[in-house]
Amino acid sequence: MNKKRLLIIFVKNPELGKCKTRLAATIGDEKALVFYKNMLQKTKEEVEELAFDKAVYYSSFIDKDDLWPNNPPFYKHIQNSNPDLGVKMQSAFEDAFNNGYESVCIMGSDCYSLNKETLESAFLALEHKDVVLGPSNDGGYYLLGMNKPYVDFFQNKTWSTDTVAPDTVLDFKNLNLSYQLLDELVDIDNEEDFNTIPKEERNKLLIRY
Repeated sequence: MNKKRLLIIFVKNPELGKCKTRLAATIGDEKALVFYKNMLQKTKEEVEELAFDKAVYYSSFIDKDDLWPNNPPFYKHIQNSNPDLGVKMQSAFEDAFNNGYESVCIMGSDCYSLNKETLESAFLALEHKDVVLGPSNDGGYYLLGMNKPYVDFFQNKTWSTDTVAPDTVLDFKNLNLSYQLLDELVDIDNEEDFNTIPKEERNKLLIRY
């Protein structure tokens, strides 16, 4: 019997000048906003057919009129107001486990290559491992999953640096947890990352919305 599973999706409210700021530094705020809206659409397309609940956590406010459905299996929340990313993620995981979920993964909306097959494999890993991690090219991670809450993963981290994923794996080892690493993928944070996307797809991502 499958455990009760939840995919947490952290998103930023798509507002001009407030999203993909490092990418915007070279391609401009307007193109960066179009790109991010397209990334949100792509994320929705990858997750909507997956056979588990999805919780969308907004950075600023819950938008009832955006692309995300307002009905199950989608649920809308706002991120913890603390500016520390670790506190925000820990709070979302605690909400999930307090609501009876037994297997929970969190992801962002910055990874172009993250697809439904990878997300399914993350939950499959949690059927026989304590935790799962999807490392990103910048030393962070695009996905973290677990079967019970571990506060250690969200403490003593220097977020947005290349130490985050290695330090998290060290937590796994220190806690004697079984774990699985997924394939390393690219988080699209700047123009160099953006250029790893095939040119034809890049063009679509800048005009589609």
